[in-house]
Amino acid sequence: MKYMNYREERKHGTFEFPFEFYHVGPAHPRYEMSYHWHIEYEVIRILKGQFLMTINENEFVADAGDVIFVKGGLLHGGIPRDCLYECIVFNLDSLMTASHAGELLIKKISSDSIEIKPHFSAEDREISQITSSMFEQMKLRSEGHELRVIGAFYDLFGYILEKQLYSEVQSIPQKDGRRIEHLKKALEKIETSYSECLTLDDLAMEAGMNSKYFCRYFREMTHRTPIDYLNYYRIEQACFRLATSNDPIAEIGLSCGFNDVSYFIKTFKKYKGITPKKYLSTPLPQQI
Repeated sequence: MKYMNYREERKHGTFEFPFEFYHVGPAHPRYEMSYHWHIEYEVIRILKGQFLMTINENEFVADAGDVIFVKGGLLHGGIPRDCLYECIVFNLDSLMTASHAGELLIKKISSDSIEIKPHFSAEDREISQITSSMFEQMKLRSEGHELRVIGAFYDLFGYILEKQLYSEVQSIPQKDGRRIEHLKKALEKIETSYSECLTLDDLAMEAGMNSKYFCRYFREMTHRTPIDYLNYYRIEQACFRLATSNDPIAEIGLSCGFNDVSYFIKTFKKYKGITPKKYLSTPLPQQI
């Protein structure tokens, strides 16, 4: 399941320093976290509001001050609620060192034998202090920040292992594993073909389920019907295009799967609360 074809292909950081920082607020073109996965690990810090997070089939609400940990390869996504949050996406292998002891401990974390807690409350002061340090260094990017960020990650994982903030991995029931794989296939279809005409039957067929069961399971996982999610994803891609290109609004709408410009504007307003033209005049955050 970890190495299925569907995954986010975006490069995070550089070859020398594979750590990337994202600051996300309501004006961000990808404010709502669409369901995806990547081989990199991710740490998310909630600054304000709440974030409804789903990792595989585990759902929880993170509040301001909480920290979310996402292991590489897991399907995840979330719905922000008046939320401001930050993410660091990183390659765990980059923390391997010449130290045999350090290498063994990092391999323990990356293995499938243990599962680090996905949600840390703001009440865990040690986690809060460590993650606050790494996020601030990623924002400042002053000389030497790479060493301080790497050090903070060693501190984080050392604390997690010391306090045993993980559980021994229990085997996932085969049925649950298959359902997650099927959902990934449907999400891959949406990601690669959102510009085309897709129906509920198309997505259900991709997932290998009948339409009724697929619709119910998809809604349980994403809190949206498949078609609602498809249109939401199209609007998210349109937002990104609006923020990063000079293409005309009508052209963007058509290229994102809407065969009628007025319907595109209506759907955009449904999900974003404003028209595409108004969205273009909204100031964007510094980090995208």
